[in-house]
Amino acid sequence: MRRLLCTTLLFSAGLAHAEVPRVATDIAPVHSLVSMVMQGAGSPDLIIPPGASPHSYAMRPSEARAVAKADLVVWVGPSLAPWLEEPMSSLAQGAERLTLQDVEGIRLLTNRSGVAFEAHDHGDHEGHDDHDGHEDHAGHDDHEGHDHSAHEGHGDHEDHKDHEGHDHGAHEDHEDHGDHEGHDHADHDDHDHDAHEEADAHEGHNHAPGALDPHIWLDPQNAMVWLDAIAASLSAQDPENASLYADNAAQAQAQLVDLQADIQAELTPLRGQKFVVFHDAYHYFEARFDVEASAAISLSDGAAPSAARLAEVRDVVKDTQAACVFTEPQFNAGLVDALQDGTALKSASLDPIGAALEPGVDMYPALLRDLAAAFTSCLTK
Repeated sequence: MRRLLCTTLLFSAGLAHAEVPRVATDIAPVHSLVSMVMQGAGSPDLIIPPGASPHSYAMRPSEARAVAKADLVVWVGPSLAPWLEEPMSSLAQGAERLTLQDVEGIRLLTNRSGVAFEAHDHGDHEGHDDHDGHEDHAGHDDHEGHDHSAHEGHGDHEDHKDHEGHDHGAHEDHEDHGDHEGHDHADHDDHDHDAHEEADAHEGHNHAPGALDPHIWLDPQNAMVWLDAIAASLSAQDPENASLYADNAAQAQAQLVDLQADIQAELTPLRGQKFVVFHDAYHYFEARFDVEASAAISLSDGAAPSAARLAEVRDVVKDTQAACVFTEPQFNAGLVDALQDGTALKSASLDPIGAALEPGVDMYPALLRDLAAAFTSCLTK
């Protein structure tokens, strides 16, 4: 009888586990947010390893299998990974999709233009919402009264789903990526990743001025809205765990509220400090915490700058008396020397994707903390 009871319990547990949706996510920050919501029920699969470019990537067999088995795919959207639409359509025909760039209630920004960025009014972008009326995120005046589950009252998002001007072609080469811990690398012998030489990290993505800036996750308030959308999508497929998903989302939101307050306190003394970024990937973070770049060394696609552009950036550095240039892991250090022109420029490295961080629940908060620490180290006089 005891053996029969144990067998029955194990069988029941297996059925309960099987009811949890299989979830595939595009990038590590999104994987982290989904992991927060799924704690205690399951864990998502990560399609794009942290060291790879989300803009252009050739999936490994294990990653393609994760897409094929998914009940739900959570991704930023075609603004970030246009190449992913085709494999989702072919491999995951029956899977639901949660396209985060289309979630109502988030704040959307467009690519800035010019070497010295044109003045931006962060309230005037199409599809842009500064979260007036956001419910129950203590300490955020612009978050009061917003119903996360319905996201009502966001009429200014009617046009943002189209994102006209996004080039969904140009998938020529794929940048080389590092190993992803915890990821199934079986069957890699049939896919020669060494043949994919390091390419432009933003190939295949439309960085034209006025196009949607896809680095939406770098605004923590956007992440707070996404947490509810993730919980709702999971609950629709797994009603038995709906309360767990809702509770996890609420706890994660509370964590991000505290983190945002800490970062705001850390960065507020740095407002007005002038700095230059390698390429324009941090607009959401800058706008949220009111520390805005004066210029970008590279075009927003991360391509190597021309001599003429470097000269323009050097003029901006001189005119604004910028004290810091933010580099990235693949940055050519010699470019900093080219900008010096007799002035001492401090530098620090920024990474918008968290390539050096371990994927999982703690990854997204760590990413924001690392960005804040880099700003503090480089801009503090």
